[in-house]
Amino acid sequence: MWLNSILETIGNTPLIKLNKITKNLPCTVLAKVEYFNPGNSIKDRMALKMLEVAEQEGKIKPGGTIIEGTSGNTGMGLALAACVKGYKCIFTTTDKQSKEKADILKAVGAEVIVCPTNVEPEDPRSYYSVSKRLATEVPNSWYVNQYDNLANRLAHYEQTGPEIWEQTEGKVTHLVVATGTGGTIIGTGKYLKEKNSNIKVWAIDSYGSLLKKYFETGELDQKEVYPYISEGFGEDFVPQN
Repeated sequence: MWLNSILETIGNTPLIKLNKITKNLPCTVLAKVEYFNPGNSIKDRMALKMLEVAEQEGKIKPGGTIIEGTSGNTGMGLALAACVKGYKCIFTTTDKQSKEKADILKAVGAEVIVCPTNVEPEDPRSYYSVSKRLATEVPNSWYVNQYDNLANRLAHYEQTGPEIWEQTEGKVTHLVVATGTGGTIIGTGKYLKEKNSNIKVWAIDSYGSLLKKYFETGELDQKEVYPYISEGFGEDFVPQN
């Protein structure tokens, strides 16, 4: 038996019991080991799903270019899919991301443009703005926009949520997720709550991000936003996901 491509290895990651750091807790704590995915993160799931939906909707044509702003992990998932499907990739990222992330994206054939971190999302220098601009300039390109692309959360509603439910035999009581785009926690949480409305869903935010205050008050407070070194979660705006 063999698989037809690396993309078929995405998902169905194991749950592993945490022991030492949770030894004083009166409950079982399980980690969904998403670095078992070929791109080493959970973002492989939604990267492939967003690309498949774009193909179905005719938003990208054969030989086209995938353009996205990424902290690295979504870019890696997209790059793997691009290698298999024959697309080019241009990714923008920020200067707080590790050099290793940019290097590995380049190693799988992507062009990487590094942008300043400490600018407003609407600033023309931000990695959001640069990726949007490139999508208007590069022929036959598709701007992924993982923050507002609802295929992001759909991937987790269809995959991650059902996996956790089945792996725990429906005994899961809490879901804890670091939040960035919102796709993982919303998609997975929606599925699990449809199965059992008593399941608690906890979002982990970063100091310097406005998501926590927005969730609690409905207020977009830019005073909450300041530079932070954590990679890949927290936001200075509220994604549609």
